[in-house]
Amino acid sequence: MKPSKLQLIYLICLSMLGFVATDMYLPTFKELETAFSTGPQQIALSLSVFLVGMAVGQFLWGLASDKYGSKKTLAAGLVLFALASAGIAFSDSIWQLLALRFIQAIGVCAPAVIWQAMIIKRYPEKTSQQLFATIMPLVALSPALAPQIGVALSHQWGWQSIFITLALIGIVLTAATCLQPTDKISASKSTSTKQDLISLTRNRVYIGNILMFAFGSAAFFAYLTGMPEIMTRLGYSAKDIGFSFIPQTAAFIVGGYMGKKLVNKFGPDLILKQILALFAVAAIMISIASQWQLTSIWPVLAPFCLLAVANGAMYPIVVNNALSSAKHCAATAAGLQNSVQISVSSLASAVVAAFASQALSATGITILVCMLALLASYVVATGRSRSTHIDTDNTPLTSEE
Repeated sequence: MKPSKLQLIYLICLSMLGFVATDMYLPTFKELETAFSTGPQQIALSLSVFLVGMAVGQFLWGLASDKYGSKKTLAAGLVLFALASAGIAFSDSIWQLLALRFIQAIGVCAPAVIWQAMIIKRYPEKTSQQLFATIMPLVALSPALAPQIGVALSHQWGWQSIFITLALIGIVLTAATCLQPTDKISASKSTSTKQDLISLTRNRVYIGNILMFAFGSAAFFAYLTGMPEIMTRLGYSAKDIGFSFIPQTAAFIVGGYMGKKLVNKFGPDLILKQILALFAVAAIMISIASQWQLTSIWPVLAPFCLLAVANGAMYPIVVNNALSSAKHCAATAAGLQNSVQISVSSLASAVVAAFASQALSATGITILVCMLALLASYVVATGRSRSTHIDTDNTPLTSEE
């Protein structure tokens, strides 16, 4: 069974909403400083607050979805997102902006988690693998497209139009969610939140794969944090820095679709090994280049594009592996996975930011550490057969269950 085109578009919109909400308003920071009569630190804090909300909210929505069903939980999250987005458009103080951005982040966590759980619960494992490989590369377009849309809206109708647009998107997706089939929650399911969490912590397949996802993302965030400072020190303009994100975005998309084709032909296990080898080579090349006295960004940018290809191909495999091993609590598993990913990525970003005066070497070392942790996580994930899924009463489940 495969989703219809409308269902696929719906899932894509859910997956992209968090990134769109994160990035669409970024070009209006100066405008917001004027509107709220404040400095750049307070406006930048609105992004940090949003990321904190994302880290906390995804885990909580995952728990709620498994307990109350994805349809009700998703609709509640989207309504909260729409209300907070509309509130931001009419806020008149920096503290209102910060508070509502946190609430907006909590709301948008519902679709960020539940679209993954919906795929795992509704489709067989081979189909879910292909769906993740189709949707995740498109998500990579969000950071590139959202700021451009934000610029267009801001120039035409002011910064408030960005958040009104987000509110309207939330309303449309809420209506689409209400048309979704209602979850069938088994009456015989007697697991508790505590039992679900215990089963996840004992599941080597799940733990290993979410850590691979987290450390792969952390390497990406380390680079994104360090790159602007590295390029500025090399004499590149702000326009050049903006253009530098295009090849890595394209590489991520190429990796996603190449991975989809190769997995379909050779299977995920073999391809994952090749992806990890490519990731390791790229990370080592970056770490070596980071010790040089560079005159151009290409010795770092070129191998990072290889790392982006590896991430684009790896993400669908490890996410599918992790969530398929925890079908009995897929939303909780997705929420915990995403929270770990954001937390580890934020830590890597913070490390690079803390050593911004030595951004090049800090970025290279951080990426190298992420690579070593990624390989260690693979060892954890392969310590038990992927065909065994851990239920809350510690009895093996077949893949059909």
